[in-house]
Amino acid sequence: MDLRKLKKLIDLVQESGIAELEITEGEEKVKIVKSRGPASAATTYAPAPQPAPMTVSVAAPVAAPAAEPVDVVATEGHAVKSPMVGTFYRTPSPDAKAFVEVGQVVKEGQIICIIEAMKLMNEIECDKSGTVKSILVENGQPVEYGQPLFIIG
Repeated sequence: MDLRKLKKLIDLVQESGIAELEITEGEEKVKIVKSRGPASAATTYAPAPQPAPMTVSVAAPVAAPAAEPVDVVATEGHAVKSPMVGTFYRTPSPDAKAFVEVGQVVKEGQIICIIEAMKLMNEIECDKSGTVKSILVENGQPVEYGQPLFIIG
């Protein structure tokens, strides 16, 4: 592995909040662990506050308003899920057009969005060919691991 690349990785670990980083490149493997400063001798912990008792009262049932019709097409199909926690972006840059739009035909392996995690932009590829039926996340919205992002039909 290139020495300059190693230096950049060390700087990345020092500047970020991560404790360790492990990179494998072919047969080469590098693990960088951020050392923690000396622990303080006296650490005091306060007990967790106890929740107040909860009172529940039951009221007479109220008629629910008529339910909105559900868009069945948007929920049927293959869900492309987030492979990580981060921030969802539909475009490669703020002034660029979106990677995909509803109704667009996509191929397996095609980049369909970006998820930013720890200041790294991760291109997310479609894992199934088909037509984009629905986009379930707004641009700039945080996403969780396994959260559905797109419906592909």
